[in-house]
Amino acid sequence: MSSPKLGDAFTLKNGTVIKNRFAKSALSETLGSVDLRVTEALPRLYQRWAEGGVGLSFTGNVMIDRNNIGEPNNVVVEDERDMPMLKRWAAAAKSQGGQIWMQLNHPGKQTPKGLSPDPVSPSAIPFRKEMQAFFATPRALREDEIQDIIQRFATSAKIAKDAGFDGVQIHGAHGYLVSQFLSPHHNQRTDQWGGSAENRMRFVVEVYKAMRAACGNDFNIGIKMNSADFQRGGFGEDDAVIVASRLAELGIDLIEVSGGTYESPAMAQGKDAGKSSSAEQPKASTIAREAYFLEFAETLRKAVDVPLMVTGGFRTSEGMSKALESGACDLVGLGRSLCVEPDLVNRILTGEDFTSVVRPIKTGVKMIDKMALMEVSWYERQLHRMGKGKAPRRQDQGFWSLLDVLAVMISRSILNRVQRLRA
Repeated sequence: MSSPKLGDAFTLKNGTVIKNRFAKSALSETLGSVDLRVTEALPRLYQRWAEGGVGLSFTGNVMIDRNNIGEPNNVVVEDERDMPMLKRWAAAAKSQGGQIWMQLNHPGKQTPKGLSPDPVSPSAIPFRKEMQAFFATPRALREDEIQDIIQRFATSAKIAKDAGFDGVQIHGAHGYLVSQFLSPHHNQRTDQWGGSAENRMRFVVEVYKAMRAACGNDFNIGIKMNSADFQRGGFGEDDAVIVASRLAELGIDLIEVSGGTYESPAMAQGKDAGKSSSAEQPKASTIAREAYFLEFAETLRKAVDVPLMVTGGFRTSEGMSKALESGACDLVGLGRSLCVEPDLVNRILTGEDFTSVVRPIKTGVKMIDKMALMEVSWYERQLHRMGKGKAPRRQDQGFWSLLDVLAVMISRSILNRVQRLRA
């Protein structure tokens, strides 16, 4: 059989057809309103990516609880108040024959101070010392709260289905709540939700089961999960294989492989970004390849018979083609490249020898530059431009993006305090 090409359609096991092998990985747009609702900017942005040729788009960081958000201006879907706008968002993304899946998330402890008044996590484990100025120590979740969050994931998934989204993705990576439950570093519980790998993955398994019960077997449900979180004593590749295998048994439709957390941001800065605190160092063969997590995908491919998507590090059309032809992945996940070149898929499919213009974003402040938040804020700035119908601006300086995000966080913190006083 001939090797798959980037322009080939791909069919999931349930019959869902994705028109090509390009997927826009979830990017936190922060294009919700101040009160966390869908805005006109989101359909406009996703229409732009649809016109650029993307086969499958994942929304970014749609939260399931307005009292627990990861950033200012996240969209929260916990009821049907935004159904007309949700339908417009889905329709825009699907306008050129592509698909859109809604990524659903709960930040857990990974919520900056001032945004969520009562941060929670499986266990009351603080961030490392230099990050404690930005993130408060969480409290451990109670049993009833865990059950409530599981049902919130299911409720949000059903709303997404009713709005016309083709699927949902559980955000099980990058240090958010699902990832915290999976990690023995963040999860030090001694009840049914912690301890063994089976107990630590119980939360994500129950989330998946609740979603499936709410949405039926014909609705796409995927997960974005870490290959590792690159923290000593944390979630590693052996754990990831166990979790993926269990979800495969249950019928998960797609697994996206990524890695890292805010404390070790491999997803933003390369797989070796967290090496100072990582128990698992990248191999030379991994560093030599474009995709950060392709080697782990090859390992996972041997363990599970589920379509795989790899995100992180793709910079050239040649690297994307080689990853696909290797058989390690079925879909190529693109994030930052699409923030600055939203038409890159069409350019590649028409024969361009593509090389991304993505570059490291620096403020000159060492502590800030080590955190994934800086990279995120710069790219969010470009998404905001496209949400206004403008072109992204590659020459933006990291310092100005930092000021933008700090200003929004301060204003959101003040609004939260006012709302709590009124309550």
